[in-house]
Amino acid sequence: MTATGRTHSEKARVASRHLRLFSFNIHAGNAQGGFREYLTRGWRHLLPDAGKHRNLAELAKLLKEVDIAGLQEVDGGSLRSGFLNQAEYLADVAAFPYWWQQRNRRIGQIAESGNCLLSRSQPSAVEEHPLPGRIKGRGALLALYGEGRESLAVVMAHLSLGPQARDRQFDFLSELISPYRHVVLMGDFNAQPNQPGFRRFLERTALRVPGPKALPTYPAWQPGRAIDHILVSADIPVLRYEAPPLALSDHLPVVVDIQPPDGVKVKRVVSGES
Repeated sequence: MTATGRTHSEKARVASRHLRLFSFNIHAGNAQGGFREYLTRGWRHLLPDAGKHRNLAELAKLLKEVDIAGLQEVDGGSLRSGFLNQAEYLADVAAFPYWWQQRNRRIGQIAESGNCLLSRSQPSAVEEHPLPGRIKGRGALLALYGEGRESLAVVMAHLSLGPQARDRQFDFLSELISPYRHVVLMGDFNAQPNQPGFRRFLERTALRVPGPKALPTYPAWQPGRAIDHILVSADIPVLRYEAPPLALSDHLPVVVDIQPPDGVKVKRVVSGES
């Protein structure tokens, strides 16, 4: 894939070595205006509609300013998406040269949900991991930039609603990232940092919330719970941390700009390069 046209923001990030990371539960392209719409407009979880495509097109514009994106609840091509592979669509329209899709849960031909990792840099390795839990359908993707312990490990995950399963998943992720010094972990954790399992995970891994406190991301129309996160190792400088107020899902995205640690080289393929 060859990208076209480099934006001012891209030029600035290339010159400064900054990387923009973006995590978003896209809700299969469904925007949400209130809890009542889970019932009154619940048919959108089963049938296609033009609103999903408009939301994805708007999201693709935003992703053009991003270096690495981790997306959750991405439909892989079922009835509700009009049989559109949303991961492939976003990678193509936003001109990401590298992308991976983890298909986690499928309900016949009606709906498919999974994770998607988009990258402007070619990782040295990408691993797909199912997460433990009584009910299958949760997963994580690990991308390594560089070699060995000094590589930058970027993990994106979608954790369970239930605390027991989620605690097992936190334990799994802790073991997964333990070989690496420089780690970014992002995704929909369905948990706030003050909850016991999450708190133990932070203590065990020494990952940190990039700002004074975690940002509320759910529900999108009146954010009150911080359940979507981008966590970073202590040695990774953070230059930006926000949850933009986008009406494209029932969650808000999280955006973080980082400066890779010394010794970690991430070569981007950006617009105008092949």
